[in-house]
Amino acid sequence: MEKRFLGIEIGGTKLQLFLADQDLNILHKYKAWVDKGDDADEIRRKVADNVQQILRDTHLTGIGIGFGGPLDWGKGQVIVSHQIEGWNGFNIKEWMQNIAGVPVAVENDANTAALGEARRGAGQDYRSVFYITLGSGVGGGLVIDKQLYHGSYPGEAEVGHLLLDRTGLTVEDCCSGWAVDRKVWKAVRQEPTSILRKLAGSNRSGEAKFLREALDQGDKPALAIVKETAETLGFGLSHVVHLFHPDIIILGGGLSFLGDYLRVPAEEALRTYTMKAFLPGTPLAIAQLAESAVPVGALELIHEHLSQPIAVPS
Repeated sequence: MEKRFLGIEIGGTKLQLFLADQDLNILHKYKAWVDKGDDADEIRRKVADNVQQILRDTHLTGIGIGFGGPLDWGKGQVIVSHQIEGWNGFNIKEWMQNIAGVPVAVENDANTAALGEARRGAGQDYRSVFYITLGSGVGGGLVIDKQLYHGSYPGEAEVGHLLLDRTGLTVEDCCSGWAVDRKVWKAVRQEPTSILRKLAGSNRSGEAKFLREALDQGDKPALAIVKETAETLGFGLSHVVHLFHPDIIILGGGLSFLGDYLRVPAEEALRTYTMKAFLPGTPLAIAQLAESAVPVGALELIHEHLSQPIAVPS
């Protein structure tokens, strides 16, 4: 019987499930949205419903999961969820194994996306790849020689929680999708005649999605938001460069869909904050896998786990 693998993304905004064959060719894609106000129980119900639907038609070999938050990747247990209540301490690995009856491998979503981009995306021609996801939250992952780097257990490359000053302000506070939503909301109230205001209307959720069209039309408030966000992002990434010196840094997550509007000023800011001895510095790239990075990486994760089981800390 030919093997079938399932890669799952559990994020703060969307849920994705990719079914693939034994060579990791994508056969089917499934997507569901996390509604504002959904708690962990509701998200788990949506994921379980989709998995059970797939199981009615397919015999699965294994499941890989990328979860949006810090977790104990050996045990498959969530440490904390900064965006959604009800996940803290929950064992995703055991839960999914009980549902599907197959082996399950779990990583946080940034690590999973980093693996996908390093092997099958913008980082596949580089030895050391740093990935930052700019989604509901901000996470990071480091891949060296196509293998995920794990720090002292259970440490990860939590770039979103890098401090920008001594008051506790973090990269995530300034550069996440939800942070940019707040910036857009503030801007449209201050500039009621702006293009951004006309596009966003009375929306009070996901306002950042209107930025791209506003930028295309030269809207000044939109340009100011992206410039300020890119400046902060470049400053945060300068710490990554000084510590790890990756060959490339890949921007993923919803804000990466701003493309060069975000990448170019962020790369310029990164050069400004990088010590001169390291210039021209690490280039920035937009994720090639786009919103598919996490489920594709999850497929890579479970495929490798079953091919060469990874030893995890006890």
